[in-house]
Amino acid sequence: MAMLLTADAPKKIPRGQPIRPYSINPDGAYSIGLELERDLAVGVLTDLAGRVRARVERAVERPTPAEAMPVLAEIVLELQQAFPLDRARLLGAGIAMPGRYATEGVTLLSPVTLPGWQDFPVAGKLADRLGMPVLVENDAAAATIGERLYGVGRGLTSFVYLFLGGGIGAGLFLDGQLYKGSRSNAGEIGHMIAVSNGLPCVWGKRGCLDRYVSLGAAYDYLNITAHGQAWTRSPDIVAGLSQDRIDAWAETAAEAMRQTIDVLELAFDPQTIVLGGSMPTRLLEALARRLEPLHRPVDPGQKRGLPRIMTGAIGRDTALLGAAALPIFSETNPQFDVLQKPLRQKPQE
Repeated sequence: MAMLLTADAPKKIPRGQPIRPYSINPDGAYSIGLELERDLAVGVLTDLAGRVRARVERAVERPTPAEAMPVLAEIVLELQQAFPLDRARLLGAGIAMPGRYATEGVTLLSPVTLPGWQDFPVAGKLADRLGMPVLVENDAAAATIGERLYGVGRGLTSFVYLFLGGGIGAGLFLDGQLYKGSRSNAGEIGHMIAVSNGLPCVWGKRGCLDRYVSLGAAYDYLNITAHGQAWTRSPDIVAGLSQDRIDAWAETAAEAMRQTIDVLELAFDPQTIVLGGSMPTRLLEALARRLEPLHRPVDPGQKRGLPRIMTGAIGRDTALLGAAALPIFSETNPQFDVLQKPLRQKPQE
C-alpha cells in the first residue's frame, strides 16, 4: 500500500496530535486497457489517476480469436516500450469487448460484430500471452465504469449507461455498485422488443432495439459503407451527410429509445440515463435531441437534480478507460461506493 499512497504535509488540528493526510500516488501503479471492436483494436497504458501514458491502435477486420490474440499482445508490448516502467507496478490488463461473458472471461455468446468467439476463454488465453492477469468485461459495463470514474457519472450513486455501438447495451450502476445480474450479463437491452412485429433480428426475434438504434441500423438506414474507414470510430464517416438525413434516422430511432428509457426509469429509478459509446458524435447528438419529449414520468411533480437524459463526457474511449480500471480495482478495492472518497487521515507518528 505504501507505493500507492503519498503522505502529504502534516496538518495541525485544534486538539490532539497533528494529522498526516494521504493521497493517491498516480505513479504508484499502472494498468493496461484494451478494447476490441469489429474494425479496431486499441490499447492504453494508464496510471492510478486514469491518465493515459501511452496509446496504440491497430486496424482489424472482424477478427477471429486466432487473429486477434497476436494483435492484442503486440499492442501491449508496444505500450510498454512507449512508456517503460517497473513491471512490478503493472497490475494487469482489462479488455472490453461486445458479447456476453462468464465470470471466468469465457465468451458465452459470440457478438454479431465479432463472429467465431463462442466459448473462447478470452481472459485465460490473453493472460497466457501477456504473462499478467487479464480481466474481461463487455463494452457496455466497461464504459459504465469509465463514465463513473471520469465522466458525468462522477459522484452519482445510480445511473444507467446506454452504450451505442455495433449493438446497444446497458450498464447498470445502482446503489454505488455495478449491477451484473445472476449470470453476469445484465443489460442486454439490444434484444428487447421495441417495435411490435418490427424488423427481423438475427436471433429470430422481430422488432429488437438493435434493429433501430445501433450503428448497424443507423448505417443501413443512411446507406453508409465504411470504405476503409474505422467503422465505429471515424467521425468522417458521416461528414458528408446532410443534417436532414441524419435527423430522419434519429426520428426513426427515437420512439424505440423513448420506450426503452421509460422501462429503464420505471425498473431501476436511476438519477439519470447517460448516452454514449462508439457511435459518431454527430449521430449520437442528433438522437439525443430527438428523444424529447420523453414519456411522462410517474412522478412528474418531483424535483430532479439532473436531466433525465445526459450525453457522456468522455467520448469513444469510455469503455477503453473503464477496461484499464478493472485491474486497479481488482487489486485495491472493488467496491465502487468508496470510489474517490477522501482517504482517512492518520495521526502523525
